[in-house]
Amino acid sequence: MATEVSQKIYDYFSSLYGRDSADKYLQFIEQDSAQYIRVNTAKISKEVLSDLLYEKYEIKSEPINHFDKVLKILEGNERIGKTVEHVLGFYYIQSLSSMMPPLILNPTGDDVVLDLCGAPGSKSTQIAELMNNHGTLVINEVDNERIKSLVFNLERMNVINASVIHSKGEVLSKIYDDHFTKVLVDAPCSGLGIIQKKGEVSNWWSLDHVDRLQHLQMRLLIAAIKMAKVGAEIVYSTCTLSVEENELVLDRILEKYPVELLDIDLQIPSRKAFTEYDGKQLNPELKKAIRILPWEIDSDGFFLVKMRKIDVTESPEKENVRETENRIVKSNHKEIQQYLNYISEHFGVDRNELNNYKYIFRGKDIFFVTKDWDEDNIGLFNRIGLKLGTLDKKDRITFNSQAAQVLESYITKFIYTLKNEDELKNYLTGWKIKDIDIPLGQYVVKYNNWILGTAIMTVEGLKSRFPRTKRTQKFDF
Repeated sequence: MATEVSQKIYDYFSSLYGRDSADKYLQFIEQDSAQYIRVNTAKISKEVLSDLLYEKYEIKSEPINHFDKVLKILEGNERIGKTVEHVLGFYYIQSLSSMMPPLILNPTGDDVVLDLCGAPGSKSTQIAELMNNHGTLVINEVDNERIKSLVFNLERMNVINASVIHSKGEVLSKIYDDHFTKVLVDAPCSGLGIIQKKGEVSNWWSLDHVDRLQHLQMRLLIAAIKMAKVGAEIVYSTCTLSVEENELVLDRILEKYPVELLDIDLQIPSRKAFTEYDGKQLNPELKKAIRILPWEIDSDGFFLVKMRKIDVTESPEKENVRETENRIVKSNHKEIQQYLNYISEHFGVDRNELNNYKYIFRGKDIFFVTKDWDEDNIGLFNRIGLKLGTLDKKDRITFNSQAAQVLESYITKFIYTLKNEDELKNYLTGWKIKDIDIPLGQYVVKYNNWILGTAIMTVEGLKSRFPRTKRTQKFDF
């Protein structure tokens, strides 16, 4: 069904680019959206995944020039979110335009990175991948419901260097000051670049609504600048095409805050941002920002700008962080020793590998995060890293499926390999696998040489511990 575009949006777009471009916009959104996937090359190569998707699911794809980890889906769009490989984090369904902000930010494992508006996790997981799952990644999300989808995707993609904060992004500068080396502000916006996906935008879009969003975008970007170190780089992006939410925000920022805009080199069609609007001359440096128009890239519309903080900013009044009973320890701490020793001895994991992480005690749960993750204020975080396991009443650790996937290449013992598709279905949907003859105890479960998760062999059969959040997925086999 074609998306209806309001006259207000059509007239607004015509005023920016002319009626010919506005008509191209209308033609574009009447088509089905092109679908792209970002390949998790830590798990599988782009070529192997492309062949696998076609042979197993008849999903046809093609590579995209200049992007080593991207496939465009040509056939089988309706199946791409239902594969076992998707839920195992072999790829992330993401628009090509949406992949640009992390690529422009270009973080490494040496950085301390903030993703200020993180959910549902497309850019956060991409940032972690660019960091090779090292360094410190802090992800903030204001919406508690959206945190659920963020955590789901962090787990699915095995992100082990990240922590999650639930806060208004514009107030975080009261806690962090001159702290981060890279910051992404993918701001809430009016969504003019994604009407083909979210037709409801057309129903409520107005300049009054845009003005209200502009105030929030300003506050978020100002907070980001205050939280960045001098010399740090900040990327501001939106998936909208209005000047009010993009160039006008930047024009005011450049007037008042010590930042300079940096050139952006993208390997996709783009246009320079506006330096004049509604008869007003804007800061000429805005020519370094770019606009991505949907029909020119066959993806979402986006606005992107990269800046560098060049001087100190006034420090806001500090806010105290709530105290917490959670504890974070290194691998040589006596409190974690018995649990690491069990994992090493039972599953054959090299004990030295377990020294590459820090461990967080949170009630009966133990989480782990890469050892170069380095943040104070532990009480600020809803979550740090991934779950290693849960302690039972006898203080024994039950190994977690996410941990098994992270440590996959080091596990050598107590592995059960699923024999057929029926066992696979039982495992993924949480049923017991019966009529197998193996000793009782904890196992990791493999299929096609991939670790799916963990299980416990009982007298009744092999009990799946595949995560409950993933069992609700509809799989194509």
